Amino acid sequence: RLEEFLKKEVDLELSTLPDFEERVIDFSEVEQLMNSINTIPAPCAPVINPQAPNAATGTSLRVCWGLFSDDTVECYQLCYKPVSNERHSDEQAEYMLKVKETYCTITNLLPNTQYEFWVSALNASGTSPPSERAVYVTAPSPPIIKSKKIRSCENAALVCWESTDINPVDSYMVEL
Repeated sequence: RLEEFLKKEVDLELSTLPDFEERVIDFSEVEQLMNSINTIPAPCAPVINPQAPNAATGTSLRVCWGLFSDDTVECYQLCYKPVSNERHSDEQAEYMLKVKETYCTITNLLPNTQYEFWVSALNASGTSPPSERAVYVTAPSPPIIKSKKIRSCENAALVCWESTDINPVDSYMVEL
């Protein structure tokens, strides 16, 4: 309001001493203070997507999320931790990344392991509530073929392998 008032031309005739006639009033501090007032609200919670097909390797996962509002967002804070079935799962180490996009590929993960992910949006006003948590799973590590146990004949072959994965694997695909 002050800025609008100061833009108006007011025709006042005041009798002042000559010392004050040439004085220029500097409103730059007031203008700077008014510009520093932040009127952007903190963003709403993002929505994390479920794991997409082919979004995992044995050591990496691609996580995607979205923001379904017109909120101003400067960056996102992606958090994750391995899922543990033990009683002390709250003590599991949590990791945090700052990301500019609405996706991120996390590397250096363990094969055939479940990870829990959640994300928050950040802007100058603050941090959004976290998204719902989503569980993603890395791909199993490739099995090791036991070459000494391979047997074959004219119409058949016997191939044996073993898995180094701790968690059970649903199925294997053998390609010839």
